Amino acid sequence: MVKILKSTILDEPIDRVWDVLRDFNGHDRWHPAVVDSQVERGWTSDMVGCVRRFHLADGSLLREQLLSLSDIDATFSYCLLDTPVPLFNYVSHVRLLPVTDGDRTFWSWEGAFTTRAGEEREMSSMVSEQIYQAGFDAIRSHLAEAA
Repeated sequence: MVKILKSTILDEPIDRVWDVLRDFNGHDRWHPAVVDSQVERGWTSDMVGCVRRFHLADGSLLREQLLSLSDIDATFSYCLLDTPVPLFNYVSHVRLLPVTDGDRTFWSWEGAFTTRAGEEREMSSMVSEQIYQAGFDAIRSHLAEAA
């Protein structure tokens, strides 16, 4: 099993960051890899169990399911249902915590998955850099533009 943990500090209050991240179907508005997204079956994006279907810039179609969402704890978890890349049993957790020194936000993003033998390093790097780190950088830009 491959495990990834990335974290960052954002120079934004936790409520402002959570307003963006808690929208499970809103990642197409801030993550550079996501072109479009919609929640299946007319469910709302904060309903545990909802499935988002989205396309990446290369045309790939992915589906992810929201497993948990807590406004009190500023956390959510999701799993990958369908993907063109060899990420199996992928589950991810996002957690925000307030950093009271400067009214900032600590963001932890972690995931675990299996993949084909010999592809662990490639898939780990892809998730760590193209998804998590790219997401951190994109949220910083998104919130700065919205300010």
